[in-house]
Amino acid sequence: MSRRGNTTRETDWITIFLYLGLVLVGFLMVYAVGYVDAPEMFDFNSKHGSHLIWMGIAFVGGIAAIIIDERFYRVFAYPIYGLGILLLVLVLLFGKEIAGSRSWFELPFGIGRFQPSEFAKFATCLALAAYLSTLNISVVKNIQHRLYALGIILLPMGLILLQGDAGSALVFTALLLVLFRAGMPPVLYMLGVVVAILSVIALLFAPLTILGILLLFFSLVYIGNLKDRQIWWLLGFTVFTTMTYMSYQYGVLKYMIVLNGMALLLLSALMIQQKKGQLVTLISVVLVLSVGYTLSVNYAFNNILQPHQQDRLNVWLRPSTIDPLGAGYNLDKSKTAISAGGLTGRGFLQGQVTHLKYVPEQSTDFIFCTVGEEHGFFGTATLILLYIALIMRVIHLGERQRENFTKYYAYGVASILFFHFFINIGMTMGVMPIIGIPLPLISYGGSSLLSFTILMAVLIKLDSTRLSRN
Repeated sequence: MSRRGNTTRETDWITIFLYLGLVLVGFLMVYAVGYVDAPEMFDFNSKHGSHLIWMGIAFVGGIAAIIIDERFYRVFAYPIYGLGILLLVLVLLFGKEIAGSRSWFELPFGIGRFQPSEFAKFATCLALAAYLSTLNISVVKNIQHRLYALGIILLPMGLILLQGDAGSALVFTALLLVLFRAGMPPVLYMLGVVVAILSVIALLFAPLTILGILLLFFSLVYIGNLKDRQIWWLLGFTVFTTMTYMSYQYGVLKYMIVLNGMALLLLSALMIQQKKGQLVTLISVVLVLSVGYTLSVNYAFNNILQPHQQDRLNVWLRPSTIDPLGAGYNLDKSKTAISAGGLTGRGFLQGQVTHLKYVPEQSTDFIFCTVGEEHGFFGTATLILLYIALIMRVIHLGERQRENFTKYYAYGVASILFFHFFINIGMTMGVMPIIGIPLPLISYGGSSLLSFTILMAVLIKLDSTRLSRN
């Protein structure tokens, strides 16, 4: 009895109120999107009516998650993870294919659909927290432990990729932040940033141009290690500018960049080979790996990705070259809706772009457009501040824990929230690629709402008992 009283007193109501505020905003925005077709707020045959039903289901699920003893989540973390993996396998075999992705189970009695990848996020957070908090497990120095932790993340990610849902699969990369908090060496994350930059370069430029850019870059690295570096920098700059000018005159820029880069590379490498042979070898290996990686990315983009996936990346990287009535339609109308709101917006239920349904998927992936059009800059800024407050609060809950299990679980929740929030809002404004993931607690979708509710409810439960644990 005493323990239950302590749990009630320690419940973090700030997190609960932030959660409820976002859920309420979500319902109002879904209602605004469907207002023309179904003006009755409690019309359960409408999309917002269905969303209201899922809100009730999510609240019941959240309350149940809080009532359950917190020891259940520690003891059954791996079985819950196993159930999540099983559901991902079953949906591959028996799921319903929608928009090229076999990611859904059709629920009976017309309730709607269930997406196992949403449950898998919760299950993976639990399993990762359980593993990282196990005695004698360390990802700081033990490579085997790092690989096991990465395996927990990559297994559901791979199964979701097989479903054809790349967007949901990418969400799991956010859990790498949990490993960083657990002590994963920062150099690995720096390497990840370099790989991301090379990937973008590979998608922006032709293979021969990429080769030239990399040759020039590593040439300058070589020259920077020469004894009289000022002279060699001047020489390199002079040769490069001369050859570039000539290439413009004769229209063979990319070939001249490659030839110039190769000349500088060989010259500077020969100059320092005798005294710094290991450095030359290391830089040469990195150069070969970089060229090979960028060429492989270019090949994968042109030969492995589906046309709609190529279009999404092209819309992000080359928006000026995309037909606004074709592949760029969603983004163009999204920007139109957001900009139409101005500072204060057109008013609740007054969104013209929203009501004319110019933006596809406006109640799900692009619901931020509705916020922008009807409530303007002030409304979108307030919503963003709500998300930042919730994420910072979740991190605060993690940092005040006595046990690593809850701390790592909290960081998992914060990571997934941040990834969804940042990518979704970014893609509606064109600063991030359109990968089709919902805005947490706002977008229409029962599976997403239930998943985020359970994620939050379990954290609130674990946090509420932190002082009563021995």
